Amino acid sequence: MSVKNLVFVLTCHQGYIRHIEDEKKYEVENNILFSSISSTYLPLLRMLERLEQNQKSCPVSIVISPVVCGLLGDPVVQQQYIEWLERRIELGERELKRCGADAALQAAAVRCLDRFKRDKNDFCEKYGQNLLKAFAVCADKGLIEPLATAGSYAFLPHYSDMPEILNAQVEIGLYSHRSIFGTLPDGFWLPDLGYVPGIEKVLRSYGMNYTFVDTHAVLFSESAPETGIFTPVRCQNSLVLFARDAATPEDILGESGFSGAGVYRAQDKDIGFELSAEDLGDFSLPGEARVATGFRYWTKGGDVYDADAARAQLKKDAAAFVSAKKALLDKAQTLLADKDVTLCCAIPLDQMCSVWDEGVDFLEEVISQVQETDLVLTTGKSLLGNQFSLQKIVPYPSAASGTGYGEDLLDSTNGWMLRYTRKMCERMVDLAGRFPNDTGLKARLLNLGARELMIALGLDWPKMLHEGQEPEYVAEHFKAAIRAFITVFDALGSNTVSTEWLTRCEREHTLFPWINYRVFSRKK
Repeated sequence: MSVKNLVFVLTCHQGYIRHIEDEKKYEVENNILFSSISSTYLPLLRMLERLEQNQKSCPVSIVISPVVCGLLGDPVVQQQYIEWLERRIELGERELKRCGADAALQAAAVRCLDRFKRDKNDFCEKYGQNLLKAFAVCADKGLIEPLATAGSYAFLPHYSDMPEILNAQVEIGLYSHRSIFGTLPDGFWLPDLGYVPGIEKVLRSYGMNYTFVDTHAVLFSESAPETGIFTPVRCQNSLVLFARDAATPEDILGESGFSGAGVYRAQDKDIGFELSAEDLGDFSLPGEARVATGFRYWTKGGDVYDADAARAQLKKDAAAFVSAKKALLDKAQTLLADKDVTLCCAIPLDQMCSVWDEGVDFLEEVISQVQETDLVLTTGKSLLGNQFSLQKIVPYPSAASGTGYGEDLLDSTNGWMLRYTRKMCERMVDLAGRFPNDTGLKARLLNLGARELMIALGLDWPKMLHEGQEPEYVAEHFKAAIRAFITVFDALGSNTVSTEWLTRCEREHTLFPWINYRVFSRKK
């Protein structure tokens, strides 16, 4: 009897936004991460625990980027998040009084307040401010299969002619993964599924057995795939490729996707933007930028939010999603003469939860309903048994952004960034070769240069510029990394450095505290 496999890959990534001074100035930007902790990471852990308690098998693959790991493990960020919650709990207490005359609104305010109180209790008491450890425990129990990804979540095709940069991105990503989960993975997630020929050689050289690619990579390969995207294939060096389902996440987040139903909570109708400064009190002082509070009382249809109605709709949407995937696999199984078939659904979890308050609940309902069908929920690692008998192909260059080729990461809004990052890459490789055995102050300088380069390489900056999200902040943040790197380069050339400046930079940017600049050395 052939098997119909369903693979879920949940990706979690945030840009590196960390400020230890003048937090109010960057409250809008800090809100991106803190909102994700409350809307994505904590709900995801609770979902995994509930599924375990209900004895429901839920093997899903999860990608937590090294940048997110660095932020979640940062004591400064952890304390800032607690203060972020406390401000919202204080606001919620005032909201209960303000909404007292309207029972429906007050009930909505109570739900929001209770959520923040639970977030604080779970974060501080249940998880001891260490969410990474909680995810590691889930991995040890087999609830999730964590995948590694590039160190700074860089778009690798932009540096395909720079083997030292590709090696460094993979090596730093694997080191971060092992430091959290204790083992090295079999699978590697390409940021934005960016693939060009040659990347498979780098991944294989570091012991990776499989990765995921966009549909274009398989369907447009030099040799026609015998089974389309419904069975894994392999490169010439036997790196296994799983092609993602082209319909997901569009069927969830698209204009006509499930997340747009009118009974779901409206994420853009936040009291932080709708109430007067007087009603918000000291949460929003004159002259400060308005920020989302998390207190959202209205549905996308314009009514007061009804949790029961949303839950009923959630069950219907999950059933429709599972039914669509089952129908697709049933048809593939018939056309492929009852061979085992596989469908891989990649879901950007942070993006989904930012626009869909019920996103994790939807995912949990889907997992539960899948187990009531003949579909088998599994992971890529579990499907590698016949790795060396899979069809060999030469994948086509592709990505999961733009129209399938990552063109949105190099357009008129952000194209100016690439010439700087490529020059920084060239200089970093040169520095690693010129100073192979240095220690002390020079090593600290070199490590700082490597860290600033990694920050600049993140694909978040060009993506945010393309989408018009905080463009002034992105340009400022990116240029600051360039200036710091140039200072390092000049200091090494002149053999002089300000230790005060170096110490301040090290304190401001603690990402990859274990980084070793030699990772950028040319391999001999």
